[in-house]
Amino acid sequence: MLELLQTYGLYYIIGQYPNGPLGGLALTLLLASAGLVLALPVGIVLGLCRVSPFSVLRWPATALVYVVRGTPLLMVIFWAYFLLPTVTGHRTDQFSTMLTALVIFDGAYLAEIVRAGIQALPRGQMESARSLGLSYIKAMALVILPQALRNMLPSLVNQLVSTIKETSLGYIISLPEVSFVAGQISTQALTQSAQVYLLLAFSYFVMCFGLTRCAYLLERRLTSSSPSKV
Repeated sequence: MLELLQTYGLYYIIGQYPNGPLGGLALTLLLASAGLVLALPVGIVLGLCRVSPFSVLRWPATALVYVVRGTPLLMVIFWAYFLLPTVTGHRTDQFSTMLTALVIFDGAYLAEIVRAGIQALPRGQMESARSLGLSYIKAMALVILPQALRNMLPSLVNQLVSTIKETSLGYIISLPEVSFVAGQISTQALTQSAQVYLLLAFSYFVMCFGLTRCAYLLERRLTSSSPSKV
């Protein structure tokens, strides 16, 4: 394993960068982080539409969320891969394709997290805000949503864990993320394939387990800091 890291360690971490495109472990983390950050506004908007009293907003958002959640990510990647060139007029690179697919896919899942976070709050929160003269939109933006987002932080971290694992499907479109790079290393080091994929599994474990523990600790901290209910 040590010999493998000495020979291919740099390629495993950053791919061909700076002599080529960024890849490997760095690209996986960058793609997962960018995907979740860009998907969060999409999820918030869809989540707000899901709980909206206006059916003209609620029903289309609900339909979109159910369609995306009921579709494998692989199909969403193929949609983005073939649709984006049609929309933009030129061939889209693999990173943009995968990022678009992640934003669409994670946006739908984040919408349900937002919806659940809002509906978990006591009804009196909205009623109290409205009784102070706030409109529905202001009450949602200033009172409800900040509390919901605070309670959703552990779920957002868990979603990042899922997103990290989802990036491995970039292998299908030859995106040089860490699993693709591991495959390339395996073809060059034929006698060390087991060690290569053991390293890949260990890398995913460290990233996902570390974030899972962060989510657990964050949930405990939020629970301990919340006022007790009578």
